[in-house]
Amino acid sequence: MRSRAWGASGYWRSAAALPLPGTEWTRWYLRPDRSLGREAGADGAAPLVLTADPRDPVPTIGGAISSGEPVMRGGAFDQRTAPELFGARPPYGPLAERGDVLSFATPPLAADLELVGPVELRLWVACETPDADIHAKLVDVHPPNADYPQGFAMNLSEGLLRLRYRDSWERPSPMTPGAVYEVTIALFPTANLFTSGHRLRLDLAGSNFPHFDINPNSGEPEGTASQPRPARNRIFVDRARPSHLVLPVLSPGAV
Repeated sequence: MRSRAWGASGYWRSAAALPLPGTEWTRWYLRPDRSLGREAGADGAAPLVLTADPRDPVPTIGGAISSGEPVMRGGAFDQRTAPELFGARPPYGPLAERGDVLSFATPPLAADLELVGPVELRLWVACETPDADIHAKLVDVHPPNADYPQGFAMNLSEGLLRLRYRDSWERPSPMTPGAVYEVTIALFPTANLFTSGHRLRLDLAGSNFPHFDINPNSGEPEGTASQPRPARNRIFVDRARPSHLVLPVLSPGAV
């Protein structure tokens, strides 16, 4: 393992394998007030609703994309729509302000927080449709500054689960409307230093197009859907069904 200084606010790390020594697998809970915290929500907290309309998908802004220009472009970008973004519609603005995106964020961090390794999201979810997608995006929210007076929400990692494949890629099964399922969404590994004053955010959506194909939510065979329908998913955030992120937090001073 070695590290190399890089600028005034960060550095590169390299290692033979993950997790790094000193990694603490830490749970950050999705809470009813749409915050991220170290404590689970209260008993009986009401679930939050995540909607998705196949006719108006959430547009792709960056991410782990190796090709696709000019329709989509890989990398880290402020999560804000504009007229030149494929699939974006007015009124333009932050993705987090769309009615079909659920965002959960920490308060401004009091101390630096370093994440290095794989990221996992564990959700308790119920659907009204036989199928639905859940796209999860980890975001570093930079505070306002001279260059970005509205702040900068930088995408770091993402993952998507088509719920019919929640148990097996080989044997998909439809969701039973109203039933509650515990599902796991794997996000790409990341390495990021959240400096004090930044916020860690999780964005949930039912689509990310055109990076991922649109789910009609009808449960019809892949590629043959003719009856697209909106999805209405309940995300549980109570103590008995504590949806949470599992993050690879690197202890201060770890080599």
